[in-house]
Amino acid sequence: MRHNSVVATAVIGAVALLGLGLKSCGEATVSPPNIIFILADDLGYGELGSYGQTKIRTPNIDRLAAEGMRFTQHYSGSPVCAPSRAVLLTGLHTGHAYIRDNDEMPERGDVWHDLSLEGQRPLPSNTFTIGTMLQNAGYTTAAIGKWGLGGPGSSGEPNRQGFDHWYGYLCQRIAHGYYPPYLWRNTEKHVLDNEYVYPHQKLPEDADPSDPASYEPYSGTQYSMDLMAQEALDFIRRNREERFFLYLPFPVPHVALQVPDESVAEYHGGFPETPYVGDRGYLPHRTPHAAYAAMITRMDREVGRIRTLLEELGLDDNTLIIFTSDNGPTFNGGTDSEFFNSAGPLRGLKTQLYEGGIRVPLIAWWPELIEAGSTSDHVSAFWDFLPTFAELVGTEVPTEVDGLSLLSTLFGRSDEQARHEYLYWEYHGRQAVRLGDWKGYRASVDGEIELYDLATDVGEARDVAHLHPGIVAQIAEIMQSGRTESELFPLVRNR
Repeated sequence: MRHNSVVATAVIGAVALLGLGLKSCGEATVSPPNIIFILADDLGYGELGSYGQTKIRTPNIDRLAAEGMRFTQHYSGSPVCAPSRAVLLTGLHTGHAYIRDNDEMPERGDVWHDLSLEGQRPLPSNTFTIGTMLQNAGYTTAAIGKWGLGGPGSSGEPNRQGFDHWYGYLCQRIAHGYYPPYLWRNTEKHVLDNEYVYPHQKLPEDADPSDPASYEPYSGTQYSMDLMAQEALDFIRRNREERFFLYLPFPVPHVALQVPDESVAEYHGGFPETPYVGDRGYLPHRTPHAAYAAMITRMDREVGRIRTLLEELGLDDNTLIIFTSDNGPTFNGGTDSEFFNSAGPLRGLKTQLYEGGIRVPLIAWWPELIEAGSTSDHVSAFWDFLPTFAELVGTEVPTEVDGLSLLSTLFGRSDEQARHEYLYWEYHGRQAVRLGDWKGYRASVDGEIELYDLATDVGEARDVAHLHPGIVAQIAEIMQSGRTESELFPLVRNR
């Protein structure tokens, strides 16, 4: 079932907001807010203090949760990067989206070693995105971070997909290193004071894994995460008199494990460490636990800087901040999801359609308009953001989307919140459906459907398909009818 979310309102934003019983200031109505959407990369459901993390410090993000709303049943668009971002921007789940997998377009040659072969399969030129919609509604838009939906010169460039300003990595592969030789600012290269380091190499066999000097070749001068955060601050300052939408798909904590030494020092001696020599992909690191935690804490620091700037400029009362992650935590590159309990109580990691691969943290913050310290168990997903923002600014969605606006939930009117009949995902031939509290999963289109009752088994430990054949039949029908076939990303049968 697809949903067409259209908001018919004569006054942009005011009718939609006041219809939800929001506050007004004297005779003036509440105007549509600035929107900052922060997307972490591979941050697990359990990797924030506000979601139960005890080893990694995230005070600024936790403060957003304490002063805003924390969602407990929110889902990403996909268990991997590019399709999740495509779902977010277009409002179409992976059964309808154009991009349904990380597609390196292998006909282009050796994409891993040739820097000129940048970018993944691009979004088509006629794609309607959140950026396009908000541009049409009068917003100045920016995307800063990691893109992954089209390389330089392609139809998928951010400046061709609804963003007035762009800065960061166009290509996901180049984003595997945090000290790149350049980033893109709009259509121009911003050359950095870094030498290119191939991001998938092992520590040489004759190097001492305990010697800090052995890891010096894997560092650089300008850390990309810092540059992106500064670009975001500059964008906010430039546009403080305008309504703006700032999409911040930060690359952290996706490996490689790279972060400035002063951040690693914050965790010095705090964890047991075994040097990671690069035998599970990506670059080596002498203290992988400390490095991973430090990457997340450094990102948290930048979130705090953004929050502080909003307050300094007097923009905090009219800015909505959304913080979430593109998929669950990873399993390679020196990371240790078990040590950090990165997925919390959930089963699975990145690339999997079990809960740990797709259930992600979601925090929404808008002072006085979103109740401080509130929690929502509303079942939602990435494809809900486009219709949510459409209702928020009082504009129309001129195409069918799979999402439903979350505005009623955000503003404490859960009794008025529309609910999904189901949620659907597909990836590499695997399919998953959330139907009420039921979760169905199968590894291929001709495989057996596993069934889990998430109300009593959030860890998906007990397959109860044999006890509920009727529910299994419903989910099987959704797995067939809830999608359209894709020539680029067909579902794969077991061989």
